[in-house]
Amino acid sequence: MSTGGFRLKKKECGGKRIQCSVQQTPPAWPGRAPISILGSTGSVGTQTLDIVAEHADKFGIVGLAAGSQVTLLADQVRKFKPQLVALRNESLLNDLREALADVEDKPEIVARHPDVVTVVGAIVRCAGLKPTVAAMEAGKDIVLTNKETLIAGGPFVLPLAHEHGVKILPADSEHSAIFQCIQGLPEGALRRIILTGSGGAFREWPLEKMKEIKVADALKHPIWSLGRKITIDSATQFNKGLEVIDTHYLFGAEYDDIEIVIHPQSIIHSLIETQDSSVIAQLGVPDMRVPLLYTLSWPDRIYCSEITWPSLDLAQLGKMTFMAPEPKKFRSLELCYAAGRAGGTMTGVLSAANEIAVDLFVKEKISYLDNPRSWS
Repeated sequence: MSTGGFRLKKKECGGKRIQCSVQQTPPAWPGRAPISILGSTGSVGTQTLDIVAEHADKFGIVGLAAGSQVTLLADQVRKFKPQLVALRNESLLNDLREALADVEDKPEIVARHPDVVTVVGAIVRCAGLKPTVAAMEAGKDIVLTNKETLIAGGPFVLPLAHEHGVKILPADSEHSAIFQCIQGLPEGALRRIILTGSGGAFREWPLEKMKEIKVADALKHPIWSLGRKITIDSATQFNKGLEVIDTHYLFGAEYDDIEIVIHPQSIIHSLIETQDSSVIAQLGVPDMRVPLLYTLSWPDRIYCSEITWPSLDLAQLGKMTFMAPEPKKFRSLELCYAAGRAGGTMTGVLSAANEIAVDLFVKEKISYLDNPRSWS
């Protein structure tokens, strides 16, 4: 079985166990679920706060942590009234105190606060690893949107979660889709995982034209509204390669059993194939709030207004298309598979190299096509 240059080995799967890092269904939350958000001023953080604002009877904010956006953080504190606030850039702490003269600021690790039950890990890049580990050591369940936490620390993070009895709940759209698809699936029933991707901004560009790509071009995602780094990763399809590695860690799937398919409409967020060849998919409008809400409320399903949460209209959509990835155009895919199979620290090294390459590209010190070359 082959897909666009990626060969999945045909092999017997009987008796093989593919398990998610979430093993047991917890009881429903009594009252409002107390949440801390690491990276509250970023794209995922602000969308999480949109959910909290709409469902104030279900969720409450205990702590907020941000990097350097003092004004936005101050606005969030006024609106959501967290008990604690943290700012990564210590030089801006006085600015935050001035913006919140009536709020006592305690710049400690928000994730450790005793009232917090769930921590939303929304800090981008490898910077999200250390505070996520701190939250786990304090016994907090993790709503994980940061890919690099497992990319850089999977062999350490997963045993740590088991040691402290915490759950890692995937909130990225593709991993949330897989998580939803495997609900109720018996052990050993999963054969294959199929990750979908929009293909990014340049899926239809011929290779010879890609040397002309500028930073502004790479920041125009055709479907999703994302932060700068993840938007560029989507343009190089490195983001999809990271998702393959995260899928391996989250669900225990071998790399030969993880496939990528390009789906430009981004309506099917991922699929699984069971041992009897049945295929189960999760569909929905491309809105990051949907997987966030599911993960925050799991195992419940919370009613949402069709005004603020539009329903999927298949008749209006008309059609969906699919195509194989093009690894000759997007070398990051093969590099991520190779790093994942190598194991150890290789995925962390690759992720760190990509962070540097993205920064160089944004500063226009390397070209788009130089980006994956700089990792090798």
